[in-house]
Amino acid sequence: MDKRKIKVYLDTSVISALFDKKNPERQFLTQQFFKNVDAFDTYVSEVVLAEINKTRNIRLRTKLRKVAISFKILSVDEESRKLAENYVKHGAIPSDYAEDAMHISIATVNRIDYLLSWNFKHIVKVKTRKIVNMVNISMGYPELEIVTPGELL
Repeated sequence: MDKRKIKVYLDTSVISALFDKKNPERQFLTQQFFKNVDAFDTYVSEVVLAEINKTRNIRLRTKLRKVAISFKILSVDEESRKLAENYVKHGAIPSDYAEDAMHISIATVNRIDYLLSWNFKHIVKVKTRKIVNMVNISMGYPELEIVTPGELL
């Protein structure tokens, strides 16, 4: 019997860490994760593509996009928008960073097992995890594990 692969969602910070020489440890851990990426059922979203499209360096933007489009792309829908609004309303994510709330809501709505991020400011932190999972449970969604790529190695 074939075991289901773990579903992971990569936010933009994970893809950009592949090419970020300013943080060698983060880059190394991300590269190690990508060596095993086929072991996972891997997703990104339209939000990731939109954030990549804002990259000013055209060569880097092309590299980021090439990595991102190699995975399944999840779309933004009304359900994920509403859930993201609830994360902001409950203080999981500041309102100025709605894209961060969208990454989390898209992963949740699509029943992803792990959201991978290097965004310690808004996403990978205890407060965010607790509020996100409180909102998820109260709205009938499963809990979401929010971790760095290094934690899944």
